[in-house]
Amino acid sequence: MGMQIGQGKTWTARRVQSLRTVHKISGYRSSDKNGEWLTMSDAAARLGVSHVKIRRFIRDGLLLAEQVMRGAPYQIRATDLEDERIKADLARNTPRRIHDDNQESLFSAI
Repeated sequence: MGMQIGQGKTWTARRVQSLRTVHKISGYRSSDKNGEWLTMSDAAARLGVSHVKIRRFIRDGLLLAEQVMRGAPYQIRATDLEDERIKADLARNTPRRIHDDNQESLFSAI
């Protein structure tokens, strides 16, 4: 994010980890991996959708998500994925394949 530490250096994952360890600061909630809180990747995998879909759910107010600050990972409560509005949206937007024996293949040589 371009923020600097006292010596003018930028933050790295190692520096953040060291600071948290020294000051006994826990990481974000979804880092616990206890299943209660999820990252956007975890939520997308659980619902079988892309990150874009999860972002749309958050933007549209269908899915509550928290960030400790802008740019930080989203924290999504696993139980919020069970919301009826999300289930309805997923059911409505599920791609449907129609099997038609009479349909001609675009790649007939294959």
